[in-house]
Parts: sequence; structure tokens; C-alpha cells
Amino acid sequence: MKHLIGDKKFYGNVLKVAVPIMIQNGISNFVSLLDNIMIGQVGTEQMSGIAIVNQLLFVFYLGIFGALSAAGIFSAQFYGKGDHEGVRHALRFKLYITIGIVLLGIIAFLAFGDQLILLYLHDEGGTTQSLDAALRYGREYLAVMLIGLLPFGLEEAYASTLRECGETTLPMLAGIAAVFVNLGLNYVLIFGHFGFPALGVTGAAIATVIARYLQMLIVVGWTHTHVKRVPFAAGLYQSLRIPAKLVGRITVKGFPLMANEIIWAAGMAVMNQCYSLRGLDAVAGLNIASTITNLFNTVFIAMGSAVSIMVGQLLGAGKMEEAKDTDAKLIAFSVLSCVGIGSVLMVLAPLFPMIYNTTEQVRALATGFIRIGAGCMPIYAFMHASYFTLRSGGKTLITFCFDSLFLWVVSTPAAYVLSRYTALPVLTLYLAVQLLDLIKCAIGFVLVKKGVWLQNIVAKE
Repeated sequence: MKHLIGDKKFYGNVLKVAVPIMIQNGISNFVSLLDNIMIGQVGTEQMSGIAIVNQLLFVFYLGIFGALSAAGIFSAQFYGKGDHEGVRHALRFKLYITIGIVLLGIIAFLAFGDQLILLYLHDEGGTTQSLDAALRYGREYLAVMLIGLLPFGLEEAYASTLRECGETTLPMLAGIAAVFVNLGLNYVLIFGHFGFPALGVTGAAIATVIARYLQMLIVVGWTHTHVKRVPFAAGLYQSLRIPAKLVGRITVKGFPLMANEIIWAAGMAVMNQCYSLRGLDAVAGLNIASTITNLFNTVFIAMGSAVSIMVGQLLGAGKMEEAKDTDAKLIAFSVLSCVGIGSVLMVLAPLFPMIYNTTEQVRALATGFIRIGAGCMPIYAFMHASYFTLRSGGKTLITFCFDSLFLWVVSTPAAYVLSRYTALPVLTLYLAVQLLDLIKCAIGFVLVKKGVWLQNIVAKE
């Protein structure tokens, strides 16, 4: 137990990194909850249409995160080494890859948006009129959201680099400002207050896009006006060159990571499509539950970021034993925290669906989904921390197998078979698929314990 418990200074350092990320993610998810409630007041079809589009955009977002994380492995280790020029090169790589992914994403959504939305619309439990309405609202929402993809990507490129260099507060403050602007504009544009027209789902999308541009301007503006705090920003655009050797190394390390994020997100989209076969009520219930559980999941998500930053910096500095000890304590802290938080969520689960203007059937399903997510939260925490441990040492091929390969070989086929060839209720189906992650926990434990991730990948740069 002594190996898993740190001293006061250790937890102070952890909280210094993790709390700003928790606050930013928590406020962002809280505003997403309020957005969801506002749209839910308009109608179930509107809420379902937006939920489907957000599931599709989730694949794009994780593609961005995966690409940035590839270079981010190098950023964190370069910073630990004290090499600001290396950090600068890594950020340039992030900017190039972000622009490329945004262009591909816009083209894909313009060409196949309707077909992708229709994959989630089934007539079990819903009328033709309600399905047509959900498609129409989803199409309207997606058309506006495409305008916000570029500022989202650019802001993430800068913000992730700031976090990897220990500057976690500014991205948090920018995120807080953006979510409150988003919330205020939602109130005005969705319902038509203060003389504005009631735009419904289109208003929600416009509010999100404006907030994303604001967030990008704050993060980018601060970075370039505080070069003493963040030396990598000095001369960032004086040259757009990146050493070919470094591009090759980031690409080799990063391609499995980017592919992992995209393939993993696609797998999650397929699994949600399997749950949608149980009808529009299942889509609405899962949307409510996901919005609620995401609010509580900020703890283990932030702890994963803490693993990536703190362990990555120690590896870059060549402190292998300290990295191993720190990682063990971080994983233990994440899991124990989620035992407590999951217990609270389990008790509060029936209260959250009551605030939605929807049917009792949808509320009952949402409560069930929330309780399953609450019970599995310690499992998610261990998996998440294990994933970021492996990633911090540049073991991206292993993380690909650990994450996406497992999802597509085990979880997704199980969801596909159970949803199509059994009559299991959707809650039983969902629980069965989630419990398969216990196998993944066992694999993660072995990989982390063996120390295959203990590697300094910038020692020769």
C-alpha cells in the first residue's frame, strides 16, 4: 500500500496538474448538460437529432486528439528535457496535421452526412414522422457545426502544447469563458429571448461555433503575448520547417495513435448504432445518460492527462524509477477517486432524467444507463490510466492493440451479435458489453506492471 500512496507534496503536484483540467472539462460538460436540457425542452426528436450528430462528430474530435497526442508525446518529453525548439517543432506538426484532418472531416460530412445520421434511426418505438424530424434536425445542426471544426482543432493544438509544458490554467480559463458564452447564447438563440428569433437546434449550433472561435482567440492570443512563460511560442511562424527526422519519428509513433483514436471512436459509434436498434427511446435515454456520466467522468479523464504530463516529463528527464513510482500512485488515486464518485452517482441517478421534458420510458432507460456507468467507473479509470501510461512512453502500437483492437475484436462484435440475434433488453445488452472491459483491465495491469512503457524517446534529439 505504501507503494500506491504518495505524500502531501505528491498529491499537491497531482492536483496542480489535474484540477484545472477537471474544472475545464467539468464546466464544459456541465454546460453540455444544460444545452442538452434546453434542447430536451424543445422536444425528443430535436434532442435525438443532435445526439446522433454529436456521436458522429465525436469520431472527428478523437481524430484530432489522436493526431495531437502523437506530437504531444514528444512535446512533454522535450519540455522535460528543456528543449524549447523541440516543443516548437512539435507544435508546428500539430498545426499541419490539424488543418489536414479538418479539411477531410468537412468533405466527409458534406458528402455522407445524411447517410450517417440514418444509420441511427430505426422504427422500433418511433413513428415515421418522428424519425424524419430527427433526421431534419440533425442535418440542420451538422450544417452549422462544420463551421466550428477549424477553430476547435487550432485551439486544441495550442492548448494541448500548453498543458504538456505545465501551463494548465490558461486553457482552463479559456474553456470556462467559452462555455459560459455558449450557455448564454444558447438561452438567447434556442428559445428566442431579447428580440432574437427562436432558432432551436440551429441556435444551439451557432452558440457552440461562436464559443469555439472565442476560445481559440483567447488561447492563441495569450500564447503569443507570453513568450517568456512559454518560450516555444517565440519565432513559431518565422519558419514553418520541421526537421525531416522528427517528422518521421512523430509519424511512426503517431500514426498508430491517431488511427487508434479514429478507429476507437468509430467502434463506439458502431456500438451506439447497435443500441439504437432498440428504438428512438434507447437513443434518447443513452444521450441523457452520456451527458450526465460525462460530467462525473471528468475525474478519471483529468487523471489520465496527469499521467500523460507528469510521467511523460519524468521519462524525458530520464528518471525511470521515479516515473514508475509516480505512475503507480496516479493509477491508484484515479481508481479510488472513482469508487467514491461512482457511488454518489449511483444514488443520484434517478434525479437527473427528471429534469428532461421526455417520456417516463426514456427517463427509466436513462436512469438504468447512468447506474451502469456509475458502477463501471472504477473500471474505466483503471483502463484510462493504463492507456495513458503506455502512451507516455511512446508505445503507440501497443496502445492501438490495447484500445482499438480490443474494441473491434471483443466489444463491438459482442454488441453486434447481442443486438441483432437476441431479444435482450437494451440495459442488459449495455451492461454485458461494458463488463467485457474487465478483460481489458487485466491486460492493462500486465502491460503496466512489466514496465514496457519505460522509454525516453527524445534522448537523441
